[in-house]
Amino acid sequence: MTSEAAQKPARPGLDDQQAKTETIGASEFKAAFGESIAATLDIDSWSADADLQRVYRRLAAEVQSAVEQEQRIRSFVRREVFPLLATRAQAPEAAGVYRAELSQVENLHRRVLFPGRLETCDGIVVSHDTLVLTVTQIGVCLVSYQGDQLSLSQRLYRRDLRAAGDDPVSEAKTLLDRRQQRASPSIEGRRENLSDLARRGIMAYAERAVLLQRSEARWRMGHGVPAPYELLTGSGSMELLESSLRVVRELVADHRRFVFVPSSISDRLLLTIGDALQPLEYAVIDTTTERMRRVVASGHYERAKGGGRDWGQYADDFVTELGPQILIGVYRASATAPARPFFAHPEHVHEAALVAMADSVLQEHRGFPLSIDIADNVCRTSFGLDTFSEAVRVAYTDAAEPLRHLSERDTRK
Repeated sequence: MTSEAAQKPARPGLDDQQAKTETIGASEFKAAFGESIAATLDIDSWSADADLQRVYRRLAAEVQSAVEQEQRIRSFVRREVFPLLATRAQAPEAAGVYRAELSQVENLHRRVLFPGRLETCDGIVVSHDTLVLTVTQIGVCLVSYQGDQLSLSQRLYRRDLRAAGDDPVSEAKTLLDRRQQRASPSIEGRRENLSDLARRGIMAYAERAVLLQRSEARWRMGHGVPAPYELLTGSGSMELLESSLRVVRELVADHRRFVFVPSSISDRLLLTIGDALQPLEYAVIDTTTERMRRVVASGHYERAKGGGRDWGQYADDFVTELGPQILIGVYRASATAPARPFFAHPEHVHEAALVAMADSVLQEHRGFPLSIDIADNVCRTSFGLDTFSEAVRVAYTDAAEPLRHLSERDTRK
């Protein structure tokens, strides 16, 4: 029996897929870490508490060396790589590096952000998993700088057996059989798929549906990418796949004035280009077609029998249609913060970059859109772990079992 409370999942980019175990050669390890794996596994070489000064000196030296190397690379990227962005084969029409004027940022503050013509949506998911019941709460919040706010939530209650029969012996046997099945690897895999569907997939869908259907602002901002892994694969649910791709299609192809900013992305080439940008510069890099196609190629899709829909082909057709309509770029809002990737429609990619940048300069130390942080804070306040866990505890107390189904961590002082 366990009781877990999970915060919202990370926001991966299109090139971030489920973790896979790959073999790592000895030479590859040494090239990455500067020492052999045998040396790392030698416990005698590990630092004792009394040897902290040596640890700190090594840390300082590694950081200094890495920073100096990156500074050398920046000039090369600006001189040699930047010109290639617009001239390389199959580059989108808008590809290249651009510099925003401070007057443009100020104009967007007055014309778009502060009058409430930008609305931003973010979500949160928390869960409580026990032997008798798993409760998952999904919340999404839509905010603007005018103070307008919309908060929506959904709770999912998962049990191993819902039907209560007239025969308590039969009911108990059925419940025991189902819990035994969940211990098998295949059933456990399906359980994890259900968890991903409930947590990541439905939350990602709800954020985009709220942006499309409940926002009335000219500009819509989302956290993450327009068509993330969870939605391109349906998280194992073809019904979620169909609904999600319909919503993303309308948001991208019909509304078009959108910008998505993820917290992180694993494309280190993109990040290297971003690191070479000066403050108020942005680069438009490429379409998302190939990135989305790699996600679809890794997904598992049903194929309905009797001439029904081929869901893999359906997802691939979506990528062919929408991939060219979603551009990926990177911008830098301040000298002290890292560059941030962004996604936008080709018709409005320049204004989208400026909108994201104008929102991000409001917090110079982060260089990340303030409106996303506001939406996140509203979600955490309304639907976060503290209030959710307390509601769960009250429910168990009302059922006369206040402690029986809490985990060790829940009862730890």
